[in-house]
Amino acid sequence: MVILYTVDNGNYISLRNITLDEMTARGIKKNIYINLTNLCPCACTFCLRKTKEMSESNSLWLKREPTVEEVINEFENIDLSKCDEIIFCGFGEPTERINDLVKISKYIKEKNPKAKIRINTNGLGDLINNKKIAPLLKDLIDTVSISINASTEEEYYKLTQSKFGIKSYEAMKKFALDCKNYIPNVVLSVVDCIGKNEINACQKICDNLGVKLRVRPLE
Repeated sequence: MVILYTVDNGNYISLRNITLDEMTARGIKKNIYINLTNLCPCACTFCLRKTKEMSESNSLWLKREPTVEEVINEFENIDLSKCDEIIFCGFGEPTERINDLVKISKYIKEKNPKAKIRINTNGLGDLINNKKIAPLLKDLIDTVSISINASTEEEYYKLTQSKFGIKSYEAMKKFALDCKNYIPNVVLSVVDCIGKNEINACQKICDNLGVKLRVRPLE
């Protein structure tokens, strides 16, 4: 079970198989990703997680979710002062386990208050947990990166097929605004496959919300 991993040219490497010093020697950015869950309320049309082959063969697909204790144990022998960033990001949506995410983040900050923590999320954590979750992230999360992926609620729903329906789009944007009150760096992201016109339209939305836009490659 891969709990902590890093990425090298699109390849996932378990932190059990590489040290931070080896990452430096190989020129790999010292980012540590935390793989918490397979659960996600979306079934995005471009997401590889939907294919049977991916779930059976990909090393990040969890046969069971790791406990908080298991995640912390993985961190025990890691010098967090050498890390560039620690990111909650796997094939599932990290806020599906918001309480555990908070516990792990508190452990990391207690071990190294200067550690930079990011969440990669679809921004639907409020709907998932039936409450506002941004206040829980105060003083723990340094960056939240939220997938916007479309400039209208209709296109967003078409792409994401969120189980929460058409209201998901406005909930995602509201989460972004809430995060601005508690998290230093709020970013909305799109995948480059949506096209230039959509990317430009998403940029305008980000400008209106007062947050950054990041265009990421489809991997």
